[in-house]
Amino acid sequence: MGNVTQTGIQKRRASGTLADQVTDVLLHEIKGNKFPVHSRLPSEAEMARRFGVSRTVIREAVSRLKSEGLVGTRQGSGTSVLEPNIATPFRLDINLKDSVQAVLRVIELRRGVEAEMAALAAERRTETQHARIKKAFNNIKKAERAGQDGVDEDVAFHTAISQACGNPLFTSLLSFLSQYLRTAIHVTRTNEAQREDFSRQVHNEHAAIMDAISRKDPAAARAAALHHMESAATRIKAADATFWTQDMGKAVQRLAVPGD
Repeated sequence: MGNVTQTGIQKRRASGTLADQVTDVLLHEIKGNKFPVHSRLPSEAEMARRFGVSRTVIREAVSRLKSEGLVGTRQGSGTSVLEPNIATPFRLDINLKDSVQAVLRVIELRRGVEAEMAALAAERRTETQHARIKKAFNNIKKAERAGQDGVDEDVAFHTAISQACGNPLFTSLLSFLSQYLRTAIHVTRTNEAQREDFSRQVHNEHAAIMDAISRKDPAAARAAALHHMESAATRIKAADATFWTQDMGKAVQRLAVPGD
């Protein structure tokens, strides 16, 4: 990305704080090799002038980059770009210029993960694990009947499947993704709740995944999970413009700052 002027930062304030925006620009420039490994970032004063912000904002942005293991500071040497290492936190770089595309990208990411989890769960699940999946499935309906959004129950259903697939790495990955999935699921379920046919489709899709796992049919479980993800994307695309209200737009913004 090129230099961002004060005017440019001001235009982008709606999508985050000044520190958010400075961090975002510097992050992209480090990833884009504008600041190669071992190179030094400009001084606080230089960056404050460049971005048209206070040095306090620059310090906050640099602090965030340090917390992610991207830069380091030495007395008298300024701030330097560090080599990537195993301790560097993984993060998803989600472009939020389009709320629809932001949610669709998370759904696309889930497609392969959910399909393989379901297939492995069908192949390896124990009776106890199957009972947990069924209980999680029933809890979704209970939440809906109680007038709740069912997001936690939906996440729990997919988590139960991950725990039944016999590979703890899937559960770890789903746990990491859950910070993004909760927002994406909130958006999809809010959209689906607007139409009875959508809600019925989701129920049937979850049931198909559960039934295939119950029958220990990996191929059917994989196909059912893939169909569920593809259908979720189709339902998001079908949402009319009125769905993407200011509140829903703010919810999607949390995809970029999970946990907020």
